[in-house]
Amino acid sequence: MNTKPHIIITSLDAERLEILLDSLPKDAFPGKADLEDELERAQIVDPREVPGTVVTMNSKVKFRIQPSGEEFCLTLVYPGTPDAEGKTISILAPVGSALLGLSQGDEIQWPRPGGGVLRVQIKEVVYQPERSGEYER
Repeated sequence: MNTKPHIIITSLDAERLEILLDSLPKDAFPGKADLEDELERAQIVDPREVPGTVVTMNSKVKFRIQPSGEEFCLTLVYPGTPDAEGKTISILAPVGSALLGLSQGDEIQWPRPGGGVLRVQIKEVVYQPERSGEYER
């Protein structure tokens, strides 16, 4: 699988992520350029128009990572969000960046820090703030 799936990002998430990325040094984290590329290619929509099956910021998503086959159910968060129970993943983590904007059933190849790629497949968007009527979170 070499083509990247279509991604959708809300205008609120895009704005906040651009501010975050602009505030970080060039080499702040290994996947910064990849996340910037994703934001560039994304379809930006109003939060009220995002389909309920799309991973947005603060969504709880069930996903599988290949080649290991491990499955996780984590909430995609901004850096610095408290996580005493280990149930979140930062947007700045390679897998976190890969999740943003994907829809249920989508799969994407994503660079690993240090080389190689991993495949991430969205199994289910368990919770999405916009689907629950939370547009300004």
